[in-house]
Amino acid sequence: MSVAQENLTGGILRTRVGIMTHLAPRAALNNGDMVQELVEATSECLARREIQLVIDLSAVQVVNSVALEALIDLQDKLVRIGGWAKVIHPNTLLQDIFRITGFTEYVNVMDSAHDIIKPKADKQTRLGDSLVEKEILTQKRVEEAISLQQKTGKRMGQILIEKGWASEQDVLMAIGEQLSVPYVRLRSGIYDPDVVNLLDRKTATRLKVLPLQKIRGAIMLATDDPQAIPSFDEVEQRLGFRVYPVLAQREAIMSAIQDVYTSNADDIIMVGDVDADFEVVENLVPDDYSVIDEMAEGSPVINLVNSIVQRAVRDGASDIHIEPSRGKSRVRYRIDGVLYEVTTLRSDLHPAIISRMKVMANLDISERRLPQDGRIQVQTQGRAVDLRFSSLPGLYGEKIVLRILDKNQSLLDVNKLGMSPDNVTLFKSLLDNSNGLILVTGPTGSGKTTSLYAALNYLNSIEKNIVTIEDPVEYQIDIINQNEVRDNIGLSFSSILRHTLRQDPDIVMVGEIRDRETAEIAVQAALTGHLVLSTLHTNHAIGAITRMIDMGVEPYLLSSALIGVVAQRLVRTTCSACKTEYVAPPELVTRFGWEGQGQIKLARGRGCDECYDSGYKGRIGIHEILKADEDLQRLVTNNPGRDELARYLEERNIKTLFHDGLDHVRRGDTSIEEISRVINV
Repeated sequence: MSVAQENLTGGILRTRVGIMTHLAPRAALNNGDMVQELVEATSECLARREIQLVIDLSAVQVVNSVALEALIDLQDKLVRIGGWAKVIHPNTLLQDIFRITGFTEYVNVMDSAHDIIKPKADKQTRLGDSLVEKEILTQKRVEEAISLQQKTGKRMGQILIEKGWASEQDVLMAIGEQLSVPYVRLRSGIYDPDVVNLLDRKTATRLKVLPLQKIRGAIMLATDDPQAIPSFDEVEQRLGFRVYPVLAQREAIMSAIQDVYTSNADDIIMVGDVDADFEVVENLVPDDYSVIDEMAEGSPVINLVNSIVQRAVRDGASDIHIEPSRGKSRVRYRIDGVLYEVTTLRSDLHPAIISRMKVMANLDISERRLPQDGRIQVQTQGRAVDLRFSSLPGLYGEKIVLRILDKNQSLLDVNKLGMSPDNVTLFKSLLDNSNGLILVTGPTGSGKTTSLYAALNYLNSIEKNIVTIEDPVEYQIDIINQNEVRDNIGLSFSSILRHTLRQDPDIVMVGEIRDRETAEIAVQAALTGHLVLSTLHTNHAIGAITRMIDMGVEPYLLSSALIGVVAQRLVRTTCSACKTEYVAPPELVTRFGWEGQGQIKLARGRGCDECYDSGYKGRIGIHEILKADEDLQRLVTNNPGRDELARYLEERNIKTLFHDGLDHVRRGDTSIEEISRVINV
């Protein structure tokens, strides 16, 4: 079977397997650019007479109505010329979208390589009988409800909910089965914001409905009353589209209305209730900060800011982004390296939120033209959490990013970095050297600093003088002497490093080598009996060698100083709450050389509440460790090119990042799609 792979566009991976073509979008299909890339990719396939297309949605978290229409149009084109399209590996959120829109009636959708998702058959059962069958009610309770219904004239479902005999969700699901109307759990992503905004907020609130998706001239409308015909007629008249009801809980509908619409100036959208143990460790405000916005002084804004921070800590976010735009302010959390939108706020609240956060960070609230940096400390869940504040003026106001530095979540153990047993042994052997230079490489957010902290914790003892130079100091470790870079007063990496060497250090950690001077001093320190640990922004281990030489370090000095390079990435791990196994398809077995190893089982997450419907929760490191031996030292002395270094790695069969990632895939820790996303293969 022939397998060919290429990038048709920046965001679409194309794999040709026999007569079938797999197209794998690498990002959410909820913006015009990404949907257009998919349309162009499918058009190119049709131009090549590739008419059997498999659309792999493993890396797609959410889709909008435009993307749904594009996939249906593609199926129509293919059917006319004797072909077909299939959609595979949708997460739970996408499956719900397909179900409520009737998408599966147009396009075949497969949950795994073999299981076709089909619409459920209609089941005509009375409400009471359905709930008895599900063991939610007893027959006696049903008879009591019928008696109350005859006396009061209320609907059966309303009586059951009011009496507390059944939850609203159970009742709505049963009514949905009874009337062949789908039920859905409302959450971010299930509705298309562009479709929601077709209906004004006032009408949506009055009718207690929410437009979700639009497909083939029909609007899917969330409601808690499937028989509210007058409401549906009004929406049809206002929008000019047919309306199909989708059942959802009333509270969830009203909450979503508050979350999506941003025009009401009287409401403040809370991200969540603030726990009693949440406390801001307030900084004293200098006397010259005389005026604070009135709204920022009010408890609603204070509670709003506190709830945003507390929920981020609780959900394990690494960053909070608060971004202003023309009509609203967006709050996003970075969780496991990916940004998720959690709520939108009114645009007029944004300045008050910024002022409140600047007060917390002890910054000048009157300065809105220049970027500012500061620190905030909060107490929550029985521990202190530091927040690094950064503001940047933009077109619609200041954007705020809060980096969450939660020491309780940090990994200070080399055995828990996700390294394979062989890599752990190799890494420890590098750290056991009394002198030399160890470099940890990778892009921003790849966990380099975490690895360095774990290494320092491994090396830490009362017999050693360990000094660090950081920008900034993220976590404090006992016994270690930690120093923070302050460029504004001349304390740069190179200047602190130069003075540090006069402090009789055994081990020096330099947060990052950014320039020639720092690189040269670090190499000299390694050559004069110190163990030096630092980081570089390169994609692979061999890139560290060429980067140091390009910075101006003499090859003969680098060859003597360098003892090892660790390249790493962070990949999301499969969510344990929704983890499922499947048999690897033949094309993957062929591509990765797994033939003859029996049936290969892989794992993926279906998506659930625990993981924001992504299928992933938590992260683990993948590593590539290059230990400098005599052959490499001789090679470095001759100022090698990238091809020579790559040949050296290949000849010694050194495990690359991708192959280390594949080992985690085989163990069920993560997925092929996640490894491909992170390493860009």
